[in-house]
Amino acid sequence: MTPNPILKVLSTLKDYRVKCLLIGGQACIIYGAAEFSRDSDFVILATHKNLERLQKALKCLRAKSIYFPPLETNYLKRGHARHFRCGAQGVEGLRIDVLAKLRGCEEFDKLWLRRKRVRIKDNGSIDVISFRDLVQSKKTQRDKDWLMLKRLVDNDIVLNKTDPKSEQIKWWLRECRNAELLIELAGKYHKETETVSINRPLLFFAIRPDKQKLSFELQKEETNERQKDIEYWNPLKKELEVLRHEKGIQEL
Repeated sequence: MTPNPILKVLSTLKDYRVKCLLIGGQACIIYGAAEFSRDSDFVILATHKNLERLQKALKCLRAKSIYFPPLETNYLKRGHARHFRCGAQGVEGLRIDVLAKLRGCEEFDKLWLRRKRVRIKDNGSIDVISFRDLVQSKKTQRDKDWLMLKRLVDNDIVLNKTDPKSEQIKWWLRECRNAELLIELAGKYHKETETVSINRPLLFFAIRPDKQKLSFELQKEETNERQKDIEYWNPLKKELEVLRHEKGIQEL
């Protein structure tokens, strides 16, 4: 994890008892898929009490809003993200992004139950989104998220390939985006592959095997997920444009 600045943000949120989970690039670093980032991203419980705590923490960090919409529960619950830029000493320029929901993921309460608590030297512990929820959250329209998703799953397969449990093998077969690894998994775990292929039919080309066709189907699957993300964010973007327009009129 990027040192000092991020730790100061995490410790400040903890001091003010903000109920949130670390996500994004910093969470990827914790799970062993290095990604340089000076931003800190969080999924947060969207209640009035928790937002009051967040506002106090942001004030301590001298974090100013840099985009719409207002920091209110109704916007967060609809899926909007909130963005802030820190000005306090030691975290100057660091960006904090806050969401209450992640497309394709379950509600915050369930993410919270599955969270990973990580000990940080001299800084106590922090709450991080679970590994599998992090992978799911990376299914966006952004190229870098798909690269990170692939790296996270590939690393998990390599690190846990010795005597994995059947449930873990099935998860690999559902999430792996590496054609060569899928073919290897299909050749080694026939029973699990047949089970998962019912809902992920592209695994048929891992069983055959046909690497070229499998790669094509993986790309098509990714394209479909990217489109879902675009469709999710389009109405939210339109709503932001309306808010900007209304604010512009009010300031005239």
